Amino acid sequence: MSASVDSLLARMAEAERRLAEHASAPVPDGLTDPDTLTQERWEAGQVWAHLAEFPGYWLGQIHRIIAQPTHGAIPFGRVKTDVGRLDAIERERHTDPSALLERVRASLAEVSDAARSWPPEVWRLRGAHPTLGEMTIERIVDHFIVSHLEEHADQLDSIRAPSG
Repeated sequence: MSASVDSLLARMAEAERRLAEHASAPVPDGLTDPDTLTQERWEAGQVWAHLAEFPGYWLGQIHRIIAQPTHGAIPFGRVKTDVGRLDAIERERHTDPSALLERVRASLAEVSDAARSWPPEVWRLRGAHPTLGEMTIERIVDHFIVSHLEEHADQLDSIRAPSG
């Protein structure tokens, strides 16, 4: 594995550790800061519902790209208004964060196992996202899984319930 892949996996593990701390704490009240594009604000439950859903979704999209017998950029992904994304968030927003953390952990284990198994040429394959354009697998993992986990851990940090 390359140093950049090792770095991605280390960042993912650190984000998972941070999420575990949040799952063991009381669910905070309050809302996240507004999203820069949509101005949408979420409760902690919405953040957790999204965390439980997106790593598996993006890994599935990566597998689709890898499975295509072409050298061109394969269309992949979704946008924030995707109905499946929104439905999953709404459906799970009241689920216990500890239960959702277990799903997050299972998905991240799958991402880690897959990432460790991919040869260097897989990391250079390209997908074409509807709004972000062409991206390598490495960039997809970084942007849609690792940085996304870190972003939502930061959101939970920002609305964390004050400790006694």
